[in-house]
Amino acid sequence: MMMEVACLWISIIAASLALEANGDATKYTAMYVFGDSLTDAGNNKYFIDTSAKADHFPYGIDFSGGPTGRFSNGKILVNFIAEMVGLPLLPSYADVVAKGESILFGVNYASAGAGILRDTGYLFGRVIPFEEQINNLRKTLGQLRGQLHGNEVSRYLANALVFVDIGANDYLNNYLLADYYLSSHIYNLEQFADLLITLYRKHILTPIGSSLSTQEIQGLGLRKFLILEASPIGCGPITIHNMKCNATLNHIVAMFNTRLKSVVHDLRSNYPGSAFSYAPSFQIFTSLFDNAEAYGD
Repeated sequence: MMMEVACLWISIIAASLALEANGDATKYTAMYVFGDSLTDAGNNKYFIDTSAKADHFPYGIDFSGGPTGRFSNGKILVNFIAEMVGLPLLPSYADVVAKGESILFGVNYASAGAGILRDTGYLFGRVIPFEEQINNLRKTLGQLRGQLHGNEVSRYLANALVFVDIGANDYLNNYLLADYYLSSHIYNLEQFADLLITLYRKHILTPIGSSLSTQEIQGLGLRKFLILEASPIGCGPITIHNMKCNATLNHIVAMFNTRLKSVVHDLRSNYPGSAFSYAPSFQIFTSLFDNAEAYGD
């Protein structure tokens, strides 16, 4: 019940993106997903050199075919959002079927264990960091140009949704593991949050390669963004204690989210031809966790 409430709430935000950008409702042509284990629909399951994959039970117990690579018993958040805006289940980029007509409704690039920083999650083995996920998007767009013609590409991308949910692993699987990573030895918490936000903003503004200018990107047409806050790592299975979230860990991530909200506000102001929706998912999930009984759990 709790997940259903959260899915519905965030889906309403997603559905409002067309209104913000165009002044009237527009059907989404596709969705491109970037993130970590919360949004990985199976990319990591194709890697033999990673332990961050959900290719075994009890994952996927509610799918007829068994485990799919999703870190869930069934569908994940982006699947519900896709359905609610009229899109099918998206193929994972690493899946061999992610080519030809199968990519016309979008692609999922998310990778469990990944973060904004390239070395985040390396202890798991092979993961796909944010920058590489975006490079994979560039390859997808190259394929699309071979299937669509002329103004079709511009119209198609103008009505595609870019979904981003990343950042929590940069703390959980990087900064907080001082024995394995140098981050906490180099940066204090404020500096680290600033570093992550600087890289995040750069990637959002250069989604098809850093060689392109902002004007060229807007001309390409990726204009609808649904940006989620980093998840509350203090409420994870390994961090909760006596059914209470770890407030210290959540405060650390909240420092990043505060900056992320400011970035989205700035993007809205400076790029009026685009739509940037900010989903306070951190607040949603902590509220649901703290008030589970009110939602039937």
